[in-house]
Amino acid sequence: MNISSAAYDSLSPTNLDNFNNLLRLPANDGIMGIVDASDAPLRITTGTESVEVLPGKRSEVSAYRVERDGKTFVNPTIRVRTGSSFSAELANGLDEETTIHWHGQHIDWRMDGHPLLPVSPDATYRYAYPVANRGGTYWYHPHAHGTSARQTYSGLAGFFIVEDEEERRLGEALDLKLGETDIPLLIQDKMFDESGNFVYAPGPMDEEMGYEGNVILTNLTPNPYLEVVTRIYRFRLLNGSNARNLRLAFSRTGEDELLLYHVIATDGGLLDRPRAAREVFLSPAERVDVLVDLTGFEPGEEVVLRSLPFDPMHREHEMAGHMDMGHHHHMGPARLSDGHEFYLLRLVVSERVDYARRVPETLSESSRQDFAEAATRTVTLSMAAEGETNRWLINGLSHEMGEYPIVAQRGAKEIWEVRNDERSMPHPMHLHGFRFLVLERTGSPEQVSCLAVDDDGRTVSDLGFKDTVLIWPGETMKAAVDLSHGFEGEQLYMFHCHILEHEKGGMMLNLKVVSGEA
Repeated sequence: MNISSAAYDSLSPTNLDNFNNLLRLPANDGIMGIVDASDAPLRITTGTESVEVLPGKRSEVSAYRVERDGKTFVNPTIRVRTGSSFSAELANGLDEETTIHWHGQHIDWRMDGHPLLPVSPDATYRYAYPVANRGGTYWYHPHAHGTSARQTYSGLAGFFIVEDEEERRLGEALDLKLGETDIPLLIQDKMFDESGNFVYAPGPMDEEMGYEGNVILTNLTPNPYLEVVTRIYRFRLLNGSNARNLRLAFSRTGEDELLLYHVIATDGGLLDRPRAAREVFLSPAERVDVLVDLTGFEPGEEVVLRSLPFDPMHREHEMAGHMDMGHHHHMGPARLSDGHEFYLLRLVVSERVDYARRVPETLSESSRQDFAEAATRTVTLSMAAEGETNRWLINGLSHEMGEYPIVAQRGAKEIWEVRNDERSMPHPMHLHGFRFLVLERTGSPEQVSCLAVDDDGRTVSDLGFKDTVLIWPGETMKAAVDLSHGFEGEQLYMFHCHILEHEKGGMMLNLKVVSGEA
């Protein structure tokens, strides 16, 4: 049974008075503990862990466990260097198949956690690859066929942080330390039962729209606060929800005026230079790294990270009654509706410190490639009625394990023009194995177009390299994709919606990269 309305009142993310739980931070062990894995093999075991998520209650959550040097890490924050050799043996302690997808990594498909290579219960699989990616905020989660939505929701997710020379320079310039002043924030929404366990029970409507909860967790902490000092902080924001979009902003407690912050990185690492912003949309699986300057604050002042209200744009149904997300829940509090305003984190300024550092004017020497000769590949996102239910489609197709509707030439440079139907909903589209550059957005809704930072309709979160991009109803997004790789043989990847219930429902196509003639 879902948590009662009375018990929920103290957890509601819409009431800032609830934000009294100390934020979990990645430390030297435990939940989200930092594990250095450059050139040192890991053994990662999947299973059930007992964790205090809600205050005073133990939750049974699915988790990744690493034992090292007498310490235990749960959903570790894995840290590696660009150019190092990464090796992790997955020992599957679940009672069903699983894989680990190293989200955003440019790796041989056999290392990508593809559903074609499932790891059976009590079996092991070794993921081993050179880290080719630039520095940046990446993550890992399951990707077995038909179960990744439930397994990820049940707790299987963690940060995968890559460091390189540009990242090291930035850290030195601003005196940043991972877990202290450089803080990964994993944002998820959950439903809970009375015992404090996650409830994953999607009905037909949730399968169609995506499963959303009413308690917001940041680093597995409900209603968190963090004591900060007067300096610059880096926050690595990851939307690890199954389906919920976020519209992220900072403001002083009790004030509506939004604070200016700097976006310094997106999915694929640092931007060329910092970009000032007051808000940014973040869809499931997307990352954005921001710098927040607290040097002008006084002890006792507070800043909140919040998700602003927005139109969720569920345009797939004409009937207004169809949009009531709470109507099929008989017990407990209603869902926190999509697009509703809520808080994520309360920052309490505890003391003034001397800090004279400034945000660097340049961050990265990102090289732009020539896509002048690139062929265009058109991709459509749409919905088709199937009896009582509806099915989300890519190019009119649904996922079939052994079919490869997208075939591309190794080394090809392509422009992907992805069009989302007018009668649709926002879809965060994720490409495995390769990064891309967003070239333009057209037909954007007003709440997106008003955030454009250039004449191509791109927002600040479209800048830099991406592996996941949110495409709104009626919108067309063009991206430059470089399908170069140095791996042997045919490569089998996927392109899918990262609303995990949509992926499970077949909104995913296989991509085959061939070495011969496509």
